[in-house]
Amino acid sequence: MTKRTVTIAEVAKHAGVAVSTVSYVLSGKRVISADTRRRVLDSVRALGYHPNAGARALASRRANVIALVLPLRAGMHVPVLMQFASSVVTAARGFDHDVLLLTADEGPGGLRRAVGSALVDGLVLMDVELNDPRVPLLRELAEPSVLIGFPADSAGLTCVDLDFAAAGRRCVAHLAERGHREVALLGAPAVVYERGTGFARRTREGFEAAIAEHGLRGVALPCEEAFAQVQATVRELLAARPGLTGLVVHNEAAVNHVLETLRQLGRRVPEDVAVVAICPDDVAERAGPPLTSVLVPAEEVGREAVRLLMDKLDGRAVPEATLLEPRLTVRASS
Repeated sequence: MTKRTVTIAEVAKHAGVAVSTVSYVLSGKRVISADTRRRVLDSVRALGYHPNAGARALASRRANVIALVLPLRAGMHVPVLMQFASSVVTAARGFDHDVLLLTADEGPGGLRRAVGSALVDGLVLMDVELNDPRVPLLRELAEPSVLIGFPADSAGLTCVDLDFAAAGRRCVAHLAERGHREVALLGAPAVVYERGTGFARRTREGFEAAIAEHGLRGVALPCEEAFAQVQATVRELLAARPGLTGLVVHNEAAVNHVLETLRQLGRRVPEDVAVVAICPDDVAERAGPPLTSVLVPAEEVGREAVRLLMDKLDGRAVPEATLLEPRLTVRASS
């Protein structure tokens, strides 16, 4: 039995709007209020309406596709990247857009190819470096873009991220409040700092600023991901600093290796060493013991990046900088 095709008129009736309004929502030709847009898209989903993509693209001169540039390279923890990617894809579908995945190693050339072929309407970029080679091109492109992360000079760009400098400060403040006087940051792998990746550098800067502010002794070290390397780093750190009682870990792949090394060395958490992580909640909650942590809000950041991009596509003004305040959850490790 052939399934009956839902018409645009039925969508309009269901949403309580004019047919032209449905057309504008789907084509992006005019700015429609968020409430009306939501009602129309709800009706589209409820009725199973499928507009002809080719005709819609021709009429609107939009592809209804955005590009997500993923940093699939050394030092990046893939499970967390996938949380960001999943959030962007889900949010984009809510705006009737698909997502084309690009990899960061393609650099400015990959962005030129994507926009030059008219495959995408806009771009969301991750793993932003302080001196990111893609930034000059983004300022020139007619297609809008949103960066998840901040370069050193973000003027004229649209950027959103967790306030990683504030996250580093918050972790130190938490340990200081509990009486710890000597602490350390085990950060991202060395290659991430060498690339000048913004989130890693800013966390370290926030950590170091808070050390001085609270009058603590401390050190910030890169931390690799393999168990043997993590074990060596922790052993050397504790040997060099026997009075150390607090650790901040900003490396999702190393978290469990750090905890296992402390167990092997006979250091109890939190009685001998308190541990605070900057990571997604699921990583913190699965650790043993569950970790006090500052949430890396992948879902919220991805959703906000897409919303900002859609506002730009519709001609609405957006803030240049959106920094999410760090939220620290106290668990058993501190």
